[in-house]
Amino acid sequence: MHIAIIGTGYVGLVTGACFAEFGVFVTCVDKDQEKIKKLKKGIIPFFEPGLEDIVKRNLKENRLKFTTRIDEAINESLVVFIAVGTPPRGDGSANLEYVEEVAKEIAKNMKSYKVIVTKSTVPVGTGLMIKEIIKKNLEKPVEFDIVSNPEFLREGSAVEDFMRPNRVVIGAESEQAIAIMKDLYRPLYLIETPFVITDIATSELIKYATNSFLATKISFINEISALCEAVGANVNTVAKAMGLDGRIGPKFLHAGIGFGGSCLPKDTMALVKVAEEKGVELSIVKAAIEANQRQRERLTAKIINAFDNNIQGKTVGILGLSFKPNTDDIRESPALYIIHTLLNKKALLKVYDPAAMENTKNIFPDIIYCSDPYSVAKNSDALVIVTEWNQFRNLDIEKIKNLMKGNLFFDFRNIYDPQKIRQLGFKYFCVGRY
Repeated sequence: MHIAIIGTGYVGLVTGACFAEFGVFVTCVDKDQEKIKKLKKGIIPFFEPGLEDIVKRNLKENRLKFTTRIDEAINESLVVFIAVGTPPRGDGSANLEYVEEVAKEIAKNMKSYKVIVTKSTVPVGTGLMIKEIIKKNLEKPVEFDIVSNPEFLREGSAVEDFMRPNRVVIGAESEQAIAIMKDLYRPLYLIETPFVITDIATSELIKYATNSFLATKISFINEISALCEAVGANVNTVAKAMGLDGRIGPKFLHAGIGFGGSCLPKDTMALVKVAEEKGVELSIVKAAIEANQRQRERLTAKIINAFDNNIQGKTVGILGLSFKPNTDDIRESPALYIIHTLLNKKALLKVYDPAAMENTKNIFPDIIYCSDPYSVAKNSDALVIVTEWNQFRNLDIEKIKNLMKGNLFFDFRNIYDPQKIRQLGFKYFCVGRY
């Protein structure tokens, strides 16, 4: 089978490369000529463990190719995936401009039956919209089917998530389209992956509902962490006991500085907007969004308050810039909020991240970027752990203490044992623990 992936961003590139690894012939399309040039050489535009090896291997074996020619990609493919960005508008709704543009291009270049698949995260009703756009822009009548096939890729483990997913969701109107999609995903039957076959609208809603529930779990435990601090309880123990309840489960119950990235913030806002347009009140999702912002503000205030509100001229070292480990994605990262707030207070900032510093330099070019955690600590008045990279889990804390000018240690991912850190002479601040 030949397939086309339109859009070589995070979702499109991972999807295309992994399908090629399954033995499918894949053409990835993007109008960014410079990006396509680099991809043809196996140069990946973002950091994702394992992806570069898969791209290079399948380029070499001619199962994966990159082009700017959308017409050729559509003509030679049976299945065409739409994997372009759907960034948020100012009101929180999803911007479908790129999806609409691709739908018109598909219609213009479609000469035979195709299965048109939305891989991008899109609001309910987008599949119907794409169908109408294609019908309206076809030069002559051609049969086609619309399918919703949402992605559930976690940045930092996307390759594994594609190869061994929890489930595959397929929303379609025709048995033919369902059969083609099942054939495309046939390798996953060997590992007994559950398939959810449904209608298009339900499939579109599943992605938003999933991400909004995960965001709600994170915001819930973060609110509990604030209460733990107020009453002298330990949020780690509370979360562990909650997670042992089979009805709740342990995942996404780790107190910290809140969620970020390209999915949870965008998708929760988009779901609320869709609900508002339909006259439905999603008060729980709204509360999760508000609680996430409060957590950032609350923990950033801890830093400022530790300096008695006089942080001007003080040097603060920040470890971690990406919104989570194993990615260079800084979109909606809590670290950016902290940096912005502290810069407004005239603090001096030194930072380090294993992957995300180049991206951060585009936003904050004037802060000090260091080569390792110890360079960050040197002569700093305070050290803040924002992202739980493995490199930060086993630091030589005694060396850190000797390098620092001050003794303030903010562990916003609860990596270290409070008692051990305080025994070394630090004033230790964490989340929901003492």
